[in-house]
Amino acid sequence: MTVTTSASGPAAATRLAPSWLDRVSGVSLALAAADVLTAAAVLVAAGHSTDVAAFAVAVVALRLGARLYRVRLRLSFLDDVPRALTSTALASLVGVAAGHWLVPGTDVVPRVGWSAAAFLLATSVLHVLVLSTGRWVRRHWGIGERTLVLGAGHVGVELATTMLEHPEFGLRPVGFLDGAPLGASPPLPVLGTSVADLAGIIEQYGVQTVVMAFSSDREAKLIDAVIEGTRNGTGLLVVPRLYELHHDGPDVERLRGYPLIRFHGDPGRRPTWWAKRGFDLLVAATALAVLSPVLLLAALGVLAEGGRPIIFRQERVGLDGRPFDIYKFRSLRPVDEAESQQTWTIADDPRLGPVGRVLRRTSVDELPQLWNIVRGDMSLVGPRPERPGFAAAFAVEHARYWARHRVPVGLTGLAQVNGLRGDTSIDDRARFDNYYIANWSLWLDVKIILLTVREVFGAGGR
Repeated sequence: MTVTTSASGPAAATRLAPSWLDRVSGVSLALAAADVLTAAAVLVAAGHSTDVAAFAVAVVALRLGARLYRVRLRLSFLDDVPRALTSTALASLVGVAAGHWLVPGTDVVPRVGWSAAAFLLATSVLHVLVLSTGRWVRRHWGIGERTLVLGAGHVGVELATTMLEHPEFGLRPVGFLDGAPLGASPPLPVLGTSVADLAGIIEQYGVQTVVMAFSSDREAKLIDAVIEGTRNGTGLLVVPRLYELHHDGPDVERLRGYPLIRFHGDPGRRPTWWAKRGFDLLVAATALAVLSPVLLLAALGVLAEGGRPIIFRQERVGLDGRPFDIYKFRSLRPVDEAESQQTWTIADDPRLGPVGRVLRRTSVDELPQLWNIVRGDMSLVGPRPERPGFAAAFAVEHARYWARHRVPVGLTGLAQVNGLRGDTSIDDRARFDNYYIANWSLWLDVKIILLTVREVFGAGGR
């Protein structure tokens, strides 16, 4: 493993970067491989027909979307039966529709139906074998994720004891972190007494999963420490408040009777994040080409109103607190560099001329940032970048403002489409930005882009 340093957290804590093997689930890979190979076999048996080919592609994609290949604690085939049946049925409809569309007049229902039944039967047997083998390996070979329990009270001790007694859940506790343990004597050592020790313990003991179980530390300090301590891809499981009444859900694991909510950490470590970068490049490059007449008109307007420079460059804070130069059409009359770095822009700024007002009202002044996206400085969607002086002050004054730098900054963001532009609440912006990071998905990006287009054509202004 290698050690890297992050400057985004409150204390610029040392961050451990695990190898790719630490983030791969053998059970998940085996389940996915079983489905892919079975789909290929079904396609060969059907003579490579178009309808069965559509079914084979769709069923694997739908099962991936239904999270049949997810990392999980309890390896139970029965837990997956509803997902398996639903995905197979939907894929069958895709196969039938593809067959009728591509080969009209052909009765494809029997062929797709038999292929789906064979696929479902074969994969059910294979999944049972994979999951039962996974449980056996965890139990007899000691295979599991090294786990740190935050909180050595009654719940934390019960969870650690359960992990030790039931290794088939795949968690191998190494110890506790708690400043004031309460209740029964813990079965493992207390490795630290302060959340400030978290990052060091993760590195020293190679912790792969952190379980939060009502530590004596203040909740705000815990959240900050866990955000920073798990930036290396370490998993996070949290015992919810009122856990006795908590319902199961998509991200809820069960360790015997205890519900554990699984948090996915930084979205940059998910496979779909690569799709985000590809989407950024495609859209930004296409937009630069399509909008070139608009860019030319804007440049001529800026030149006519205030002369050179047409493009305004300013230092901003990006991913992990690293500075970069942002590009914008100059919408304000020229000012010196010191003033531009320290002056907060407002809607009725006296430096704003008629052309600049139109550029800002329509957000056309932001379009040169498409080049920042192509360069990799920014993303289409993410927290808006701020100037270094303001970012440093906001990180001190506003809770978890620093945490928004866990992902690349964006041309638009969730805060902006919710009206938080210009001279608005920094606390609210940070809250929306951190919500975006915690709930990121490709669909959320698309939704924010659509809302941004609505704002631009609605001339919401700043």
